[in-house]
Amino acid sequence: MEIRRSTMQDLDILCKMYEDARQFMACHGNPHQWGTSYPKRTLTASDIESGCSYVCEDHGRIIATFYYKEGPDDTYRRIYGGEWLNEHPYGVVHRITSDQTVKGTASFCLNWAFEQCGNLKIDTHRDNRIMQHMLEKNGFKYCGIIYTDDGSERMAYQKAE
Repeated sequence: MEIRRSTMQDLDILCKMYEDARQFMACHGNPHQWGTSYPKRTLTASDIESGCSYVCEDHGRIIATFYYKEGPDDTYRRIYGGEWLNEHPYGVVHRITSDQTVKGTASFCLNWAFEQCGNLKIDTHRDNRIMQHMLEKNGFKYCGIIYTDDGSERMAYQKAE
């Protein structure tokens, strides 16, 4: 598997992956995290244009996508019911999903992101038990609750060297 930056030529594939992910989450007890339309095509395009959208390929085929950026994330400025492991510079991962054809793809993507910065933060919905388990399996520690721009609660995790 290999990670590369997404291009605008990938946009249709990424939007389809997000559509499939929304359906998967809804069928597995998590219908609210991404609802029926998140992330919108315009956000995915903006992620690509900003250089923060990445894909994971296996034998030249896109099997996963995620947003990765180093630097502070406004939604992580405040944490409730806990604390971050540290306040060192960090990277963030958002909107990670795979097509579920290759086992371990999401872990591969998170490990790649962690190797870039050595201090990684991520959040997920309380109902997303699959993601919570995957994060804990990959050495992330639950740190507390954060709130997104729209006021939605998320469980916050961090992995540090």
